[in-house]
Amino acid sequence: MNEPQLSYEQARAELASVVERLEAGGGSLEESLALWERGEQLADICQQWLDGARARLDAARAAREDA
Repeated sequence: MNEPQLSYEQARAELASVVERLEAGGGSLEESLALWERGEQLADICQQWLDGARARLDAARAAREDA
């Protein structure tokens, strides 16, 4: 991915927009496929952020338990 890393909020907002456009329909098959692919990329970005947040919380909890 050549674009700057999106924040979780940016990726989620763009993903919501992609879903709305797909649900509205009316585009060509090629446009729909491109939107679907972008949605998959955005979902992956969101998941990476969530996984990172979960890891940070787990580390904080583990450090607290060790203290």
